[in-house]
Amino acid sequence: MRIVFIGSVKFSKMALEKVHKLGGNIKGICTLKESSFNADFCDLTSFANSKNIPCKYTKDINSSDTLKWIKDKSPDVIFCFGFSRLLGKEILNLPALGVIGYHPAELPKNRGRHPLIWALVLGLKKTASTFLFLDEGADNGDILSQSFIEIDKNDDAGSLYKKVSERALIQIEEFLPKLILGNYSRIKQNHELANTWRKRGESDGKIDWRMDAKSIHNLVRGLTKPYVGAHFLHSDKEIKVWKTQIIKCDFLNIEPGKVMGIDKKGCLIIKCGKNSLKLIKIEPNLSASIGDYL
Repeated sequence: MRIVFIGSVKFSKMALEKVHKLGGNIKGICTLKESSFNADFCDLTSFANSKNIPCKYTKDINSSDTLKWIKDKSPDVIFCFGFSRLLGKEILNLPALGVIGYHPAELPKNRGRHPLIWALVLGLKKTASTFLFLDEGADNGDILSQSFIEIDKNDDAGSLYKKVSERALIQIEEFLPKLILGNYSRIKQNHELANTWRKRGESDGKIDWRMDAKSIHNLVRGLTKPYVGAHFLHSDKEIKVWKTQIIKCDFLNIEPGKVMGIDKKGCLIIKCGKNSLKLIKIEPNLSASIGDYL
């Protein structure tokens, strides 16, 4: 089975290494030279060069030049893991087995953008690691492999990324031999259950202290590293918030944004719309006194 691999993030490299380790016959790799919107961007050329696999940088995955390059590799299947641009009809129809993509969400629910971020920001209790056959729609093709993953209350973007990546590698071990032997299954999605998450904007990461502490905490969990971080403005300076803790507060007569306390390590405790929030890790550090407002 001849494979062309497309990807441009850290998970792409992990999956590529796994496919190669399992003996996958990788005939070509397409990747990006740079990315301004993938916080976990990863250039795959170093791996390709180390294994003597032909590799191509592409600015437009659907360009005639890229299409010809892929076509010349005569792929039986294309793996597209960690690549934000939608593939056009010509590429999708090129390999006999189709194009297999990856979406870390509980399809058919939660199609669309930033699935790990939204799952945490919305406080979901579970998600999934899903491999699917791509078609011209976004995340609506037949499912090849799906494994559900619990989201722990202490999970954040970094730990959840690790969880789904590790689970995905196990799934690859399971479905790659089935693909090669031709004894895999395709499960149709129930489109009536589908919703599509929108693209996240900078304003989605802005902390409003009138929000309840749990909502702000979930926002911080979802946007912490490897992503851009939740933030607020103080004295016209942007403060990034990487880690927080919810602190119970029964004072209903205290306005949101007030510094309620400072712990022994210098962490500020801020009153929110409901309860308070301890700012465990922020950048840059902020000097404030009890009674100040952020």
